[in-house]
Amino acid sequence: MIDLLEGTLLPDPSLVVIRPFHIAPEPRDLHPTQLARARRIFHTVATLDQATCLHALDHVNADFKGRHWETRSLFLERSLKICEAIAGDCDTLSPAHLELIGAFFCLEYAYCAAAVTNPSIVAHPDQTGMRPGDLRFILSLRNVGEGHISSISFREGILTRDNTLQIWPQTSPTLAANSSGPDAHGVVTVQRPPTVPISAAVIFPVTNAQRNGLEDLRMVRFEEEGQPSAFHGTYTAYSGLEVRSELMTTSDFTDFKLQPMTGTAVDGKGMALFPRRVDGAYAMLGRYDGESHFFMQSETLLHWDKGEMIASPKFLWDLVQTGNCGSPIELDEGFLVLTHGVGAMRKYAMGALLLDKTNPRVVLGRTAEPILAPSDRGRNGYVPNVVYACGALRNGDKILLPYGVADSSVAFGLIDIPKLLDQLR
Repeated sequence: MIDLLEGTLLPDPSLVVIRPFHIAPEPRDLHPTQLARARRIFHTVATLDQATCLHALDHVNADFKGRHWETRSLFLERSLKICEAIAGDCDTLSPAHLELIGAFFCLEYAYCAAAVTNPSIVAHPDQTGMRPGDLRFILSLRNVGEGHISSISFREGILTRDNTLQIWPQTSPTLAANSSGPDAHGVVTVQRPPTVPISAAVIFPVTNAQRNGLEDLRMVRFEEEGQPSAFHGTYTAYSGLEVRSELMTTSDFTDFKLQPMTGTAVDGKGMALFPRRVDGAYAMLGRYDGESHFFMQSETLLHWDKGEMIASPKFLWDLVQTGNCGSPIELDEGFLVLTHGVGAMRKYAMGALLLDKTNPRVVLGRTAEPILAPSDRGRNGYVPNVVYACGALRNGDKILLPYGVADSSVAFGLIDIPKLLDQLR
């Protein structure tokens, strides 16, 4: 039913991005000792003669040459934020002094040194040049780095008509820049720099609600009559103390709007948006009780109240809990939902539900046995005995399934749709 494909994405400590180094947690709550240290560093660099400053800056640039798309604009932008935070005078400083100040307040961060996992996938908005049967895609990944902080990155690739998987290489990753916000409602817009390919863009937490991670993005291409396609993705914002569901929206994977959601159903994980409206309203799956599938509807994408339970733990392999593994996939037969289930020894396996297309509250079928289990391809890792996905992509009578292995790496499988439907009971 599932053919395992060649290719695995692994944690890679060589992939680094430049992040702010918060010597003091500017621009708020400055502790006097930290503020004094930041001012000491600023003053030391600001009073260097030009030759000494240029020599030091040359040393920094030589040390990090080739590891990033560019550093100059990042260092300059960072120096201006520091000037603002400590009330420093930047107007009289040379560009070299500003760059060097910025370098002292930046660091390299290996954003996927610990794990790369829990992928989702959508059709690429640009299918130019594809042969009939070939499908270009964009893969999203949850990356885990120092401090167990999760971020989002992307990879582009092609599934060929002969079911060969090709994934673009990832080089010189760069953080998407915060272009606006957060506003009073916590809405943030981040932008991929125009010189950076999609496969090199990394979205890192921006707001306080996200500061410990952006987890488990579930992307879907949303179709609305009379409107251009949009890509929406629900994800979990983790503050270190609390979790809540938020929504990422983009049309072209250049500008990304990150928006908190409201309502009684959003204080949890695992929300998955349907690919279109159902009976005139937006539709969502959720697992806000921690163990069952719920169907919800709303007049807006950003407010979700509790809905109706449609499936709960039933079999031994999902007796502890069950939930979705990404947005429903529309077939002629109904909405196909890939699921996860937790059984004995906290073993995560995957199965499927089929929901009625006109009334998705009705479950037409369900797999009594897992379609994918940890023993199928590796079970050891950061969290052993787990296979988990946040989305899959249909191509003809096949479904390309990227999935996390042991919360550590990502593998790929190809689901035969007719064979899967035959397993539903």
